Amino acid sequence: MAEENKMERIKCLIIGSGPAGYTAAIYAARADMQPVVYTGMEPGGQLTTTTEVDNFPGYPEGIDGPTMMVQLQQQAERFGTEVRIGMITEVKLSQEVGGVHKACVDNKTWIEAQTIIISTGATAKYLGLPSEQRLRGGGVSACAVCDGFFYKNQDVAIVGGGDTAAEEATYLANICNKVTMLVRKDEMRASKAMQHRVTSTKNIDLRYNTEVDEVLGDQVVEGLRMVNNQTGEKEEIKITGLFIAIGHKPNTDIFKDQLEMDDAGYLITKGKTTKTNIPGVFASGDVQDKDYRQAITAAGTGCMAALDAERYLATVATPEEEVSAS
Repeated sequence: MAEENKMERIKCLIIGSGPAGYTAAIYAARADMQPVVYTGMEPGGQLTTTTEVDNFPGYPEGIDGPTMMVQLQQQAERFGTEVRIGMITEVKLSQEVGGVHKACVDNKTWIEAQTIIISTGATAKYLGLPSEQRLRGGGVSACAVCDGFFYKNQDVAIVGGGDTAAEEATYLANICNKVTMLVRKDEMRASKAMQHRVTSTKNIDLRYNTEVDEVLGDQVVEGLRMVNNQTGEKEEIKITGLFIAIGHKPNTDIFKDQLEMDDAGYLITKGKTTKTNIPGVFASGDVQDKDYRQAITAAGTGCMAALDAERYLATVATPEEEVSAS
């Protein structure tokens, strides 16, 4: 019990440091919630792997992802946010309104928080090829909507057979010269409507039973070697961009059996709010959004989560207030 009395207690714990986490921190700090952000293993989130961000409002000349995240961190810190390098590895969430939640940092230190904002994001799934990993940010991308514009009037390829892949392929087809679409099986998993959109788009070259054998290029993507997984036949094509659309994995493992999530592991929030099924715990960004997955939408929900947390704190008495009242 003596150890628990020494445990650090904070008003607002923010787990994750992407656009959602830092925006939540900016709003929480301005509301005098003294937020503490734990950055996780990828400080800045997925945007740190993006070379150029052209679609975030307020940057008429664009900005590179890592710089943008540094500036968001600096803005959060200007209002009093404490940013800590570390990873939350376990949580014990109270189901009581006004209850105190516990979180473990790096499997060592426990802290207490009156509110928690989860902004742990989702990690894009990649093929795992060394050449693919080496050229991430040099022509290999997991977001056509984010990066497709840079390949206007060029030849590109996309990997995947689901609705997201089909949607991104047709998006790319509107701005690129040619889109080669690689589907691992002999049919797409996408809905019939999305399949029809792909097959009726003239500049999409649909390849079934086809996988990536190698991404070609030294500094940037210059081509692609494909292999037919039925015949073993290989073919090389010239492309400047490769888009991987085989899904995302939300970073929610530590919340299993405590927070409600869908079959894919995305946290479920109530209505138009960021509230989870646990009082005082809120979710923002890609960890609860599998549809849009944009920096601007993540930032928007980060704002919402901070406002939800502020309103929650206003309705519950803090442990200190309860002590003084008694």
